[in-house]
Amino acid sequence: MTDIADRLRPATAEEWPAFSRAFFTVFGEDPPASFVDSVPAHAELDRSLGLWDGDRVVATAGIYSRELTTPGAVVPCAGVTWVSVAPTHRRRGVLTALMRRQLTELHEQEREPVAALWASESSIYGRFGYAPATWRGGLSGDAARLALRPDVDLGTGRVDQVGVEEFRAAAVGLHDRLRRTVPGNLTRTAPWWDRGLRDEADQRRGASERRFLLHTEPDGAVTGYASFRVRAAWTDDGEPDGTLDVEEVRGLTPPAYAALWRFLLSVDLVRTVRAGSAPPDDALRHLLAEPRALHSRPFDALWVRLVDVGRALAARRYPARLNLVLEVRDRFCPWNDGRWSLVGHPAGAFCAPTDADPDLVLDVEALAAAWLGGVSLATLQAAGRVTEVSPGAVTQAATAFRWPVTPWCPDHF
Repeated sequence: MTDIADRLRPATAEEWPAFSRAFFTVFGEDPPASFVDSVPAHAELDRSLGLWDGDRVVATAGIYSRELTTPGAVVPCAGVTWVSVAPTHRRRGVLTALMRRQLTELHEQEREPVAALWASESSIYGRFGYAPATWRGGLSGDAARLALRPDVDLGTGRVDQVGVEEFRAAAVGLHDRLRRTVPGNLTRTAPWWDRGLRDEADQRRGASERRFLLHTEPDGAVTGYASFRVRAAWTDDGEPDGTLDVEEVRGLTPPAYAALWRFLLSVDLVRTVRAGSAPPDDALRHLLAEPRALHSRPFDALWVRLVDVGRALAARRYPARLNLVLEVRDRFCPWNDGRWSLVGHPAGAFCAPTDADPDLVLDVEALAAAWLGGVSLATLQAAGRVTEVSPGAVTQAATAFRWPVTPWCPDHF
């Protein structure tokens, strides 16, 4: 393990093509030429880690510097990415060395108090202290049955299909306003918008080019946006059998949101509508005349790791007051292992080490799952992941950790 840790180092720009091909190969994907041939603007090579066996790259990892919305606040977040180990080098402690190096450096440098990632396999990252903290709804339905209620307020604005440049000019500012109110949302700097809007034909997997909508009020203000693709198909009888893949729908007002969905549910030649990355409690269900027509298949999205428990718990807000001592078990990051006094309320919070008796005992994974407010500590207690020492402590903590807005992350990285 020590030998592996000593050999990990950042990749250089010259090494980027081999480095990037290494992790695409592990994931069984053909990399886009634009990503491999030159270092993308959003990549941060100084935060990458690689392991070389001779001139061959056999393990990779990286970090994106992001900002993550947490209940009542926005905090720096290390977006962990590019994690791969070649099949020839597995079960040698390589992944553990990568994870330990990343988390130790984040702690020692006092950079981001939390890290987050998208897990390729759900069995991998729990042992490193990560836990699923946001979920995607996996929404789908028969377009013919997805009609809006007749009493839905559609406002007086209009929905237009626009080009990518017009869309971007309006959506950037709108997204920046909206993401600050939804736990799990991430910043999108200019390089991230470039990445998200790139639409290479060989990466569409049978779908159309991305299409864009804007919702505009009579005074010209843009109050909503959406993006989608269409997968054209026909039955053997010549009937339309297309699929509408909705990527993102955001609205500043309920009428704007409803009007965007009315447009999407009216696209011609579509039999099935899918919104795989929509929030698990998307308001769409409550707009429909036939709510049962919308099917949901939730699955995990953003996984969170509390790098520094004290800083992470103090960074967020708590809608109900709490004053508890948490005994946190953290085998992988020993600086977190111990008792923490947490005092929180709607205006702020304080968290520091303490020798006082604990009110709750839990592992760092359970704490990470609850940190964004989407998983109840009472549910985790029912699963045996939280132990109540002081009567009523779980109720107090579960109430204070929850948040009115369900956490959601639409940005895959």
